Amino acid sequence: MLAALAVLAACGPGGDAPDEPRSRVDFELVATVGSPELREISGLETIGGPLFLVHNDEGQPDLFVLDASGSIHARFRLAGANNRDWEDIGWVDHPEGHVLAIGDIGDNMARRASVRLYFVELAESLAPSGAAPVIIEPRHVLDLRYPDGPRDSEALAYDPSSGMILLLSKRDKPPRLYGVDAGRALAAPELELEFLGVAPNFRPPTREDIRNFGKDAAWVSQPTGMDINADGTLAAVITYRSLYLFSRDPQQTWAEAFQDMPREFLGPASRDEEAIAFSDTMDAVFITTEGHPAPIYRAELPPPRN
Repeated sequence: MLAALAVLAACGPGGDAPDEPRSRVDFELVATVGSPELREISGLETIGGPLFLVHNDEGQPDLFVLDASGSIHARFRLAGANNRDWEDIGWVDHPEGHVLAIGDIGDNMARRASVRLYFVELAESLAPSGAAPVIIEPRHVLDLRYPDGPRDSEALAYDPSSGMILLLSKRDKPPRLYGVDAGRALAAPELELEFLGVAPNFRPPTREDIRNFGKDAAWVSQPTGMDINADGTLAAVITYRSLYLFSRDPQQTWAEAFQDMPREFLGPASRDEEAIAFSDTMDAVFITTEGHPAPIYRAELPPPRN
């Protein structure tokens, strides 16, 4: 199934028309997550195969490995962990390889004194585990404080160019970018995030959004997931309405790159996109949603903008 959807690129605030030619990206439905255990998927990563790694945003502290069809292939439960509001995951480089960072970073009411990252080591090739979860011990647990008060975030990614773990806030207008050095994050029990800057170019709701989303239109531009590619030059951010691609020049930091105008692609067709991940080959992104059953879409990346 293909849902070919147009992009509104570089739209001015509140506008309904792009100020540069339209381009397109196809969101291909490649799998459906049918398990009733996965009703609130909020994080997604890829493992070679392709296998997908997902989690719910509350409930048991479980990671689910999905096969290419969206069926549960294996599951892991973090010993001693709490899924208060898991919102995103991302692979983090370290001297011995890489670990998975799980972001318990959701805070809808902005009341948490600190949020938490769990770091776990998972084999790239995972045998089916059966119905019962495999109990694993976190490699490390880190509590993070914001320097300017509590924030709600659903978007976490590792930046290989700076060696930082980045968080992009959801409910701030514009979203705010924070970071922490990954080496310190894997060693310290608690740290304060560094405020890096704002991301001002997420297009605000339009009249068409109000027609399409009704009372939910106010939320369509808020980041709900983020991933950065392997060389740290491209960030993919998903919102309820659109896929955004931000490019970083070698001389830029991500705080600077998020000041630039991204490419915006309307879609996918569902309304509750919560998670995004680059493919292993870095030529596409996968996107999935809350709800049951949950579609998984693949979007092949367009050529770089000249």
